[in-house]
Amino acid sequence: MAVMVSESGASVYSASKIARDEFPDYDITVRGAVSIGRRLMDPLAELVKIDPKSIGVGQYQHDVDQKKLGESLDQTVESCVNAVGVELNTASQQLLSYVSGVGPALASNIITYREENGGFKRQGLRAMCRLPAHP
Repeated sequence: MAVMVSESGASVYSASKIARDEFPDYDITVRGAVSIGRRLMDPLAELVKIDPKSIGVGQYQHDVDQKKLGESLDQTVESCVNAVGVELNTASQQLLSYVSGVGPALASNIITYREENGGFKRQGLRAMCRLPAHP
């Protein structure tokens, strides 16, 4: 059986700081191959590690206002992440950053808490963030 997986943006990921942090001992080509393989397992979790403009969103993407394009793409990714949801005990910092209300700093704190406490139980996030009980 063969499966087609888009390699758009894989070279951008493989040379990124995120890829170097995840796989410091791997060659750039191996990091790109790992990214493509992980896209098969969980495309959204892998694609959030790449600037959406690097994926190629259309033939004329360079002709439009780049700031507006970036904002629109970020909103689209956030909307997708929030529609699908995330697994708190396995999601990367990049994926968690797209959850509404989380952002990069809280995403980092979630990862640190998860590493120090062995993952989240049912009410773990509420305790970590000091969130009120749900009415």
